[in-house]
Amino acid sequence: MARETYTIGRLAALSGIPVKTIRFYSDAGVLPERDRTSGGYRVYGEEDLARLELIRALRDIGVGLAVIRSLGERDLREVLELHLRTVETQLKGLQRTRAILRATLERGEPSETDLRRLNTLGRLGAAERDALLDTFVAEVGGGVPARERWLTCLREAMVPDLPAEPTVEQLDAWLELVELLADEDYQATLRTRSDEYWREREADGGYDPAVWQKADQELVEMVLAAVAAGVAPDSAAARPVLDRAAGLLTEMHGGPDGPEFRRTLLRGYEQHDPRATRQWQLAAIIRGDPWPHPQTAAHTWLEQALRAHTM
Repeated sequence: MARETYTIGRLAALSGIPVKTIRFYSDAGVLPERDRTSGGYRVYGEEDLARLELIRALRDIGVGLAVIRSLGERDLREVLELHLRTVETQLKGLQRTRAILRATLERGEPSETDLRRLNTLGRLGAAERDALLDTFVAEVGGGVPARERWLTCLREAMVPDLPAEPTVEQLDAWLELVELLADEDYQATLRTRSDEYWREREADGGYDPAVWQKADQELVEMVLAAVAAGVAPDSAAARPVLDRAAGLLTEMHGGPDGPEFRRTLLRGYEQHDPRATRQWQLAAIIRGDPWPHPQTAAHTWLEQALRAHTM
């Protein structure tokens, strides 16, 4: 049976798509040219009519011509999944912009600070956030694999997504957090102060996230139970809690336990950069979580207990 063919005019009549648009699609490569008459006129078939229907449907939902053009290399599901991710990213950006504008207008007459917030938050989408975190992990990691693995485990928690309807406080916290993570002095301080510890962990065989997380969870639960029971960090009742905590900390930091190990732990707490605490406080504000975080509360108690009971 002979293959039925259509002129461009007939194809336009059947599809309801103007001749000019069909010609544009052909020239753009989204409707590949299959044949021409001896006089040089384009000839189309049933498969082109079906392709036009698909192109129209994809264009109606906003799929770009470049993606449609790649349909020969990708199946339709892959194209639609790709477009869904694009739409979701755009939607998040629009929701963030709407929230920023709404919060700005609710505060009255916009100020220079409001304009700065609008500009910065408007520029920082998912790709920019990923680039920021890539730089932070690389700079603080300093080429030490164990430290880089630890930072990678924390990566998603470092800069939480803003809620759909953020408050002004959450917007400001997000902005401050982004600026803090981009601060070269903060990056250098974290890298320098943790170098000895992480290089020792690397020499010991690296960092095992599962071991670390299990020990830290047990430590936090134990210390918070003592806090809930009213055990003061400088009391005699704190000693056995501190002993058990030190045992868990040897799993995380390397041991063995003893006076020198505990003095090292105390020095670590004393040299802790307050900006690191602020970093996690800002993340808690963005997520809407209570502060201090359980880990922060537990380690604050441990620092006080070490100071009271370490000679």
